This record gives sequence, structure tokens and C-alpha cells, in this order.
Amino acid sequence: MNIGGYPVPVSIRLCSSAVAPKVELELKNGVTKMIHAGALSKLFSYSNLVHAVSGAVGSVVAITVFFPLDTARTRLQIDDQRESKHTPQVIGDIIKEEGIHGIYRGWFSVVSSLCLSNFVYFYTYNGLKSVFIGPGEKAAPSKDLFLGFVSGIVNVLMTTPLWVVNTRIKLQGAKLHTKKYEEHTTQHYKGIWDCLTKIVKAEGVLGLWNGTMPSLLLASNPAIQFMVYEFIKRYFQKLFRTPELSGFLYFVIGAIAKAAATVLTYPLQVIQSRLRAGFSKLESTQSILQNLHHLVRTQGIQALYKGMETKLIQTVLTAALMFLTYEKIAAFIFRLMGVAPTMPKR
Repeated sequence: MNIGGYPVPVSIRLCSSAVAPKVELELKNGVTKMIHAGALSKLFSYSNLVHAVSGAVGSVVAITVFFPLDTARTRLQIDDQRESKHTPQVIGDIIKEEGIHGIYRGWFSVVSSLCLSNFVYFYTYNGLKSVFIGPGEKAAPSKDLFLGFVSGIVNVLMTTPLWVVNTRIKLQGAKLHTKKYEEHTTQHYKGIWDCLTKIVKAEGVLGLWNGTMPSLLLASNPAIQFMVYEFIKRYFQKLFRTPELSGFLYFVIGAIAKAAATVLTYPLQVIQSRLRAGFSKLESTQSILQNLHHLVRTQGIQALYKGMETKLIQTVLTAALMFLTYEKIAAFIFRLMGVAPTMPKR
């Protein structure tokens, strides 16, 4: 007999009505244990590891190529009195004031954080997908959204300290145009560990989780991104009747998915960046709604979208290149393992 996708040997024999319930209970317990064991084997599999490594490598390649855009985006979100409002101008100002190394300030900490973050996210997402969406089940956008959101929460709780650190390192020595923030940029960090210990000493352990609440809400960003990406990818796979798409299509689909997610969640990203920087004590003691209201009241509604031009260019291009690299690396490794790609269920 096959129950829950697992073969269960059953010997049928006549028994009294008093014994029957006990036999049924033992059978159910046995099946439950087998299903739990099967779920664990699906969660801890080579397939999930391949997806995680491919996603991590893809993110490192992508952020390295477009890192100057990420630097410009951070400055625009945090530096309130910066006159230059467009990406090329901001990058030009940074190079002029700080030298060419200024646009790559904090590269190692960002790459380290992003590599670990994407490894955790891709592993969790594909692990949950393999457990909750069986090989015979049809994938759906609602399932992608839910699994993406849960994966995002796991990722945020595990990696927020690294993101707080990389924001601080990116801003140390930076020439900000907002005078009251200048004292914060004179802090010197020797590296990731030194920054972690100094934050704990000055702000307590919870200081490492600054911006966690908007980050938890921003778990919706990758959730939306993956939902849109998987939906469009499945559409083209069915349209062209092939499990593997061209690199150009992966790039375009990744760009569309990230653009949709960014536009919908951008105001929260602004608050997140400001809290991670830790420049304003007032902002760090307020709720997300209070921070949004304070920003609008003091700087206008446009403050919620500061740096969005840069963010869109940076994240859309980065995500597009990341998905392209991820898909191609994963497909290559699976071919080496002798695993054939499969078509999505109709």
C-alpha cells in the first residue's frame, strides 16, 4: 500500500472489532514516522545545498559588478542634506571627495553578509519547497509567496547583525553632507568582528539587531520577488516546453521580479537603512509607523522614496545577474550529478 507517497507493507488478516482500532493506530503512527523521516531527508539534501551554493555565488558575482550603485543608494537614503540626488552625480561626488576606493568602501563586509544571507535564504526556500510541495503537486504563486516569506523571516533573524555591521563599515570615513551625522563616520572599525564587538559594547547586544522590525516586514520583498520570478519562469517553461530557459530570459525575469518587489516595499527599506546606520537615537526608539510619520513630517513624502532611482537600478541589475548566474550554476552542477531538469506541473 502507498500512503503519503511512501510504500507501506500491510498484511491483512481477520481480527476482532476490539483489536482493529489498535492495529489502525499502530499503522498511522508508523506512517507518520516514515513521513517525518522523509521530510527531514528532503530538507537536508544535496539538491538544496546546490541551490544554496549557486544562489550565494550568484549574489557575490552580481553585487561585485554593481557595488558602486549600492554605495550611492546607501548615501542617498541616509545623508539627508546631500545636494546631488541622482546616481551618476552621487558616484561622481564620492570619487571626487573620497577617491575611487570610496565607492567600494565596505565591499568585503557586504559580500560576506550577502553570501551568507543568500545561502540561508536559498537553502531555506528550496528546503521548504521540497517538503511542502511534493513532486506530484502543482506549484502556485500563493505557495511561493508563503514559503518565500517564511524563508525571509528565518534569514532576517539569522543575518541581521551582519547587515548592521556592513552598513556601519560602509559609512566609516564617509564624507556625509548632514553635519550632525559626521561624528558617527569617524568611528574606525578594523573589520567585521571588531565592528560587532564595538556595537555590543556601545549599544548592547540588541544593537546588532537594529532595524529588525522593518527587516521582518521586508521579508515580503524577497517573497514577492520569488513569487513573481517563479510565476513568470513557469509561464515561459510551459510556453517553450523546456525546463531550461536562456540566460537572457533569466536576466529579464529576475529584473522584472525585483522591480515589482522594490517598488512595493521601498519606504520600509529607507527606514531599515536609517535604523541600521544608528545615527539618530530618536529614530531608534520609535516604531516603524512613527519613523515613517517623522520622516514625512520633517522632510516631506518624497523622503520615503529617497534613492529609489539608485535602488531600482542597483537591485534590479544585481538581482537579474544573480538569478542568471544562479540558474546557470545550478543547472551545470545538476548535470554533473546526472540529475535531469523537470518541467513544472500544468
